[in-house]
Amino acid sequence: MIAGQLYGPCYIGGWSAAEYWDLTEQIFRTVVVMTVQHPRDRNPTIKQTDFLLRSVQEKALFGVKSVWRGQVKVDVSDPTRTMLDMLSDPQLGGGIRSTVDMLKNYLRSEKKDLALLLDYANRLGNGAVFKRLGFLLEKFSPDDQEAIAQCRERLTTGNAKLDPALETDKLVTRWRLWVPQRWLEDVAV
Repeated sequence: MIAGQLYGPCYIGGWSAAEYWDLTEQIFRTVVVMTVQHPRDRNPTIKQTDFLLRSVQEKALFGVKSVWRGQVKVDVSDPTRTMLDMLSDPQLGGGIRSTVDMLKNYLRSEKKDLALLLDYANRLGNGAVFKRLGFLLEKFSPDDQEAIAQCRERLTTGNAKLDPALETDKLVTRWRLWVPQRWLEDVAV
């Protein structure tokens, strides 16, 4: 409620939305807010609530559902947009390991809609999303061949990191994606 008043137009996203949609059992103290504003303080504490603010372009305000918290309407990213945002910036999911856990839950849920996820990714225009999603689907949901093929068709030039916050040492050339060695091993990460 505070976020909408201070940072609107905005929506609740990342791990906060994942909690709302039951994509994670983790409890995060900080509320993720995606806003069109460009606040100086990206990590404010307001009324004993910590916020993580990320700026988005106004044209990126799609895939949002309005939910009621008491008497107040709050915009929350839908489950598919939530996954898109975390694939675009794994920090919004608490890092790639937590993001992958949420992706696995999404893929096993009735909320799964890979066609919509790919449509949203096209609209967002972040090429790293297709690299991360294709790699992760290949590893954790290999039966989704159509989505994997569509990710491969949409590869952009240049290389991305699976998680920009991690040290990486291996380039998966078919995905143009730098990953830590442990992500290439057959054990579940």
